[in-house]
Amino acid sequence: MAVEELQSIIKRCQILEEQDFKEEDFGLFQLAGQRCIDEGHIDQLLEVIQNEKNKVIIKNMGWNLVGPVVRCLLWNNKEDDKRKYFLMLDLLIKLCNPKELLLGLLELIEEPSGKQISQIILLLLQPLQTVIQKLHSNKAYSVGLALSTIWSQLSLLPVPYSKEQIQTDDYGLCQCCKALIEFMKPFLEEVTDERENSLENEKLKDELLKFCFKSLKCPLLTAQFLEQSEETENDPLRCFASEIIGFLSAIGYPFSKMIFNHGRKKRIWNYLEFEEEEDKQLADSLASLAYLVFVQGISIDQLPMVLSPSYLLQFNMGHIEVFLQRTEESVFSKGLDLLENSLLRIEDNGLLHQYLEIKSFLTVPQGLVKVMTLCPDETLRKKGLAMLQLYINKLDSQGKYTLFRIMASLNLLRYLVIKDNEHDNQTGLWTELGKIENNFLKPLHTGLNMSKAHYEAEIKNSQENSQEVQKSKEFCSVTVGGEEIPNMPPEMQLKVLHSALFTFDLIESVLARVEELIEIKTKSTSEENTGIK
Repeated sequence: MAVEELQSIIKRCQILEEQDFKEEDFGLFQLAGQRCIDEGHIDQLLEVIQNEKNKVIIKNMGWNLVGPVVRCLLWNNKEDDKRKYFLMLDLLIKLCNPKELLLGLLELIEEPSGKQISQIILLLLQPLQTVIQKLHSNKAYSVGLALSTIWSQLSLLPVPYSKEQIQTDDYGLCQCCKALIEFMKPFLEEVTDERENSLENEKLKDELLKFCFKSLKCPLLTAQFLEQSEETENDPLRCFASEIIGFLSAIGYPFSKMIFNHGRKKRIWNYLEFEEEEDKQLADSLASLAYLVFVQGISIDQLPMVLSPSYLLQFNMGHIEVFLQRTEESVFSKGLDLLENSLLRIEDNGLLHQYLEIKSFLTVPQGLVKVMTLCPDETLRKKGLAMLQLYINKLDSQGKYTLFRIMASLNLLRYLVIKDNEHDNQTGLWTELGKIENNFLKPLHTGLNMSKAHYEAEIKNSQENSQEVQKSKEFCSVTVGGEEIPNMPPEMQLKVLHSALFTFDLIESVLARVEELIEIKTKSTSEENTGIK
């Protein structure tokens, strides 16, 4: 019955001109074709598709059969049937309108979830590539739409983080990454062809660039790589990273260009849309790229030898800051590795204190303190401490003092006094102790005493005047430290003032504990040196 219905529709449409096809014809063709597939009439459907007389009909209507054919390929395990379905898919890709096919294939890619995502992507990447190459206009837009759709689906898959997970690749992410490289290669060849220099070619280059940076963020930002001592060619995610970095160089954006552009006002992107995205969207991608080059050593041989260790550290500190702001252990551990890699290039006491005028040179050690205190993984906590000690060792004398002062000073100081003994002096803390006491701890004592006295006086005045204020007007104002507190009810002002006093008490208690620890440590070291038991 289904075959007869299909033959009837075909017979009626064969006598019509292409422009005379009606919407009803499309619907009837799709229903009849679907029924042929459901009832197993594969050979008869193949005959209809291969018949030269039906060429115009298949060109306009055949794309509706792609969905049913693809679903049969995913679920049908009979090898003979699968061979016929593959043949049918190839014919439809060859004969149908490429614009309709493109939208149909992308809709199919968007449908699945879980492990089916990789199955359908692996099945449709080659047909999708063929369809896009047949398009004569808007190729850049089509490539961008396809890559964006694929990336959106792949970003839903879990990224394997252990050697076993990478090897088993249960969700197919690694296979998809490998297939994606092959999918992109013909379009990369187009933009690198010196004979082509059109606006459309530049737009295609832009779409490839955007996808490269999306890939650096997902999956490569959270991806874990096999040890470099192992066979790196067997690490699919590392191979993917290497290809992506190679693509960046091929389309005119090598890593060295980004380094030389670092800190300049002029952006390296050609298109305004990409410029606007750089600060908001690409920070993670650029951090991932820096990690891949400096820590994993991918394409590091392309870097010019003239770059100083201090410049490279300055370049990487912003990326390290990005890593340490993330909560995933797999991500901020990369920040620790990148910091270690950058610091080991610098001699002890060789990092000038002027670098601490750059924001990231102060926020990174604050991030290290968070890792040391909040990270649940003991290994990473110890690594955070080791990196902070290494960082302090690289600073010159003035830099060490400055760092102890613009950071969350007392808590850091307390932590370092506890962890670093005077005879070890791994952080250089004890060398600078005199400066810290005279220029930080003593002035802090004085400031706390003055501030507490001022706020206590304001509380007293506020309490004495509260009765009069309530009689005369509902709100009042108080000046503290030359700044007028905004008008608020007296009860609220008292709460604010008491809260400030409480904060001062907390600071004072930490300060007292720091001074106590310093006294205990210095006394202990003195007794050891004089031989007192």
